[in-house]
Amino acid sequence: MIKRPGRVDHLVRKQKAITPPMHLEPGSPAAQHTEAAPSTAPAASDANPSVPVSAGPSTLDGARLRDGDLVLVTRHDGSVESRVRRWGVWHADVEQPGDRAWSDAELLAAIADLAGAVGKVGEIGQIGQGARSERGDQVRYIPRQAAAASTSGRRRVVVTGLGAITPLGYGVPELWHGLLEGRCAIRELTDEEFADHPARIAGTVETDPAELLPRVQARRMNRSAQFAVLAAREAWQDAGFDPAGTAQSGLDPERVGVSVGTIIGGTPVMIEGDRKLREKGLRAVPALTAPMTVPSQASSQISLDLHITGEARTVVSACASGTEAIGAAIDRIRHGYLDVAVAGGAEAVITPAVMASFSSMRALSTRNDEPGRASRPFAADRDGFVNGEGAGLLVLESEEHARARGARIYCEAAGSGLSADAHHIAAPDPTGSGVASAVRRAIRDAGAHAVDVVHVNAHATATVEGDLAEAKALRAVLGEGSVPVTALKGNFGHLQGAAGGVEAVATVLTLHHGVIPPTIGCDTLDEAIALDVVTSAPRPLPARGDLALSNSFGFGGHNAVLALRRCA
Repeated sequence: MIKRPGRVDHLVRKQKAITPPMHLEPGSPAAQHTEAAPSTAPAASDANPSVPVSAGPSTLDGARLRDGDLVLVTRHDGSVESRVRRWGVWHADVEQPGDRAWSDAELLAAIADLAGAVGKVGEIGQIGQGARSERGDQVRYIPRQAAAASTSGRRRVVVTGLGAITPLGYGVPELWHGLLEGRCAIRELTDEEFADHPARIAGTVETDPAELLPRVQARRMNRSAQFAVLAAREAWQDAGFDPAGTAQSGLDPERVGVSVGTIIGGTPVMIEGDRKLREKGLRAVPALTAPMTVPSQASSQISLDLHITGEARTVVSACASGTEAIGAAIDRIRHGYLDVAVAGGAEAVITPAVMASFSSMRALSTRNDEPGRASRPFAADRDGFVNGEGAGLLVLESEEHARARGARIYCEAAGSGLSADAHHIAAPDPTGSGVASAVRRAIRDAGAHAVDVVHVNAHATATVEGDLAEAKALRAVLGEGSVPVTALKGNFGHLQGAAGGVEAVATVLTLHHGVIPPTIGCDTLDEAIALDVVTSAPRPLPARGDLALSNSFGFGGHNAVLALRRCA
């Protein structure tokens, strides 16, 4: 069972926290007479909401406090103040991690002051029934309630396999090592057809995917679908399944699904077919042009390759497509429609027409003379995004299915959140309110709180407006500088519909290995960002907290956030 603290809504829903509660003054007599208790992440039994707990201790002994415990102070004037224990410390508001949390010792000292029991913290007790100070302030300790059996019918979903093909190379090891080493795979476009373009750089995959597939099979796929099949094969085998497919892996193919996000799919095939029609006539157009053009080809080809018959879903939500596709797969497993799903994103957009369209919008960086430093997420001198291509796929399973077959589990796919800006056809809402809504919904869907978030893999495309809007949203939900953030588009550019899939793979690995890759290209952080952006070198993942977010936002106001939880 994956271990985590449960939500504490049942304790604080009716309480209004007042800051600063209990008016603790550093160095007060109570603080000097209170034995300090270590502030650590909860023990395994504390973190698992399915483990029953006792009714609570009769005294407030710091060694016996539990995450989810609540202390209420009802003032003589009728106001109510509260502190909830989460990750070994006490928060006035679990949705505002920027507020200073208290240690056990600080909380006990504050209660001692109020109860007039300086130096006798252990005798405050019996406060399960409430202790009252001389002036009428009442202190009440409410222990965490034993978790009731779930009636939602939702199953936990875990990640058991990863696959990727990116500008950093073919395979997840190439991706991960490249990120940790801070390598950039953005290159100059040397083909003559790009010669007169203002932006002549992109994150291209150097390996020809067609050469890694059987010739007949490759000729029936667009480039995006080729990326998808290769990444799916890697993820499938990484999960411990037979490369021959579902039946050979002992799976019921009707209980397995595919969910892939993309934006343009095989549109380049249609553009090429149109060119041949105009230049050479009707007979020059290949017979499979139409089926190779549809955006759904990536998911259908994965289905064909692995003989998956449950469903083959395609999500088209601009640059949020890959993340939204993963969220859809999580829900299908949660609610019992599937046991296993291959989910993520794939895209191949490095074509003259697509590059020209983005250039016309003035959305692309034009640092053609320094491709290795062109994509600069969150940097003060950022000037636009760099196009990229590739695919990133995850194998998701219900937890019981994965454990029954002894699978290696990377992390829990805990939830997702969506929203729409309803602001502009292309520009982000500068207030960041839509993004903030998606972030909050992802956290809530994961059964978590803002204080549980330990890391954010940002969308951060290196556009001026987009980066500012995302930063504003993250500050609104998570506080200013309280959570380490990284952005990976400096390494390989913006992979469009594949971005959410590839960045989800990276976020899974961040949780699994406990290390955050650095943001490259951000030599000077824009002061207006005001986030804790990880730069220069990898950083250990903080110990307190268990939830990581992976953000994706797209033209038209599509916002999608994935919530992943590390395993104990």
